[in-house]
Amino acid sequence: MKNSQIKLTCKDFGKYDLVVIGGGCTGVFAAVRAARLGLKVAIIEKSNCFGGVATNGLVNVWHSLYDIDGKEQIIAGLTEEVEQMLFKNGNAIVENTESSGIRFDPNAMKFMLDKLVTENNIKIFLHTYYSSLILKDKNIEKIIVSNKDGIGSISAKFFIDASGDGDLCRDAGLELYISNTIQPPTPCCFINGKIGSELGELIIKHGAEFGLDDDWGWSGMIPGLEDISFRADFHIFEKMCNIADDLSEAEIIGRRKIYALDALLKKYYDSKISVVSLCSHIGVRETVHYKTKFKANELDLLLGKKYENAVMRGTYRVDIHHHNDNGITFKYLNGKSETFYGKSNKIVRGNWREALNITAPYARFYQIPFEILVQDRINNLIPVGRMINADPGSFGALRVMVNLNQLGEAAGVAAYASLHSNKNISDISPKSVLSELKKGGSV
Repeated sequence: MKNSQIKLTCKDFGKYDLVVIGGGCTGVFAAVRAARLGLKVAIIEKSNCFGGVATNGLVNVWHSLYDIDGKEQIIAGLTEEVEQMLFKNGNAIVENTESSGIRFDPNAMKFMLDKLVTENNIKIFLHTYYSSLILKDKNIEKIIVSNKDGIGSISAKFFIDASGDGDLCRDAGLELYISNTIQPPTPCCFINGKIGSELGELIIKHGAEFGLDDDWGWSGMIPGLEDISFRADFHIFEKMCNIADDLSEAEIIGRRKIYALDALLKKYYDSKISVVSLCSHIGVRETVHYKTKFKANELDLLLGKKYENAVMRGTYRVDIHHHNDNGITFKYLNGKSETFYGKSNKIVRGNWREALNITAPYARFYQIPFEILVQDRINNLIPVGRMINADPGSFGALRVMVNLNQLGEAAGVAAYASLHSNKNISDISPKSVLSELKKGGSV
């Protein structure tokens, strides 16, 4: 019997100006902005659709486009454009609260993002996994991917890593770090019923019977689906979701917890309640971070420090999901702070401004400069997304979609600026990026 041999054939999947890895809203917006500036763009997404947490994760909320007083619009660009697409088709409603700006139908969001990508002539690679890279000196020449056609290479002049975990950044040797307070992931679902504040009492009374702790969670409605509600009731602790085994275990544990809640509610609340949809991917908040020229910090963010080269503005509160005690802490620009343990059964309130003896007027929004996207190890690579260079507090505010959407747009424009000027990413002018963003209505 002859020895078996493995033969690997690497196909040529094309050559582009820009390849974006990761089809969440951050990656989509980077690809669209670059394509509108004339680049030949491809986008690589491992799942069956675009949108990431907003679609496969079922998290159907974007936060406000206005300052905290609700007077000045501070976010526009593709975030506003997609919102208007959703409103036009009846797939979103305004929900002006401290927690949200709009609620949308995640399935409609999938369609809107498909439309946005296809109308801008971007090459789509769905069900496609990034595997490795080919690096020469300080430039990435190709990436290796796999899909239904086999293993193939994709060449490009520039790359944007919007994969969440920074898989391309890792392989390219960018310097990374891990927070000692990793915010845990949450499994999300839709159920056919509405549950009020009594859930906390039910969990305390009956949770042990179903293996459930009193964990902090949140919920909301879905436009057009009056009898269906969104639920995000539990964290999965002590799992690093950039590690294959941990990610697998987190998904299994997450589904177990959702169906344990389903069983509890059927037995002690309403026998007609049922899970009608599970997230296709657990809601990962944080794994690793990559060092760039600028690192965001909590106090500067809360004080609304201004930057000459600001490419992102926001108001979403500092939002830190505790890594070890079923709690969550919020800090707001106006000084209010709140910590909730479990399903609001213990609440600690305070004022961070008073604690620091700050008497100046509160900031109406915060900013982040272009340099948060710039590293100097690889000439043609931008890291963008939740691997953002930030301390735990500022990360808690910056990680939400409307903020990362803006950084995605800035990354797409920066890729264009680098290629257009024939300069490395670390050498391009921030003002040129800002100029193009303004032309496109983004800042």
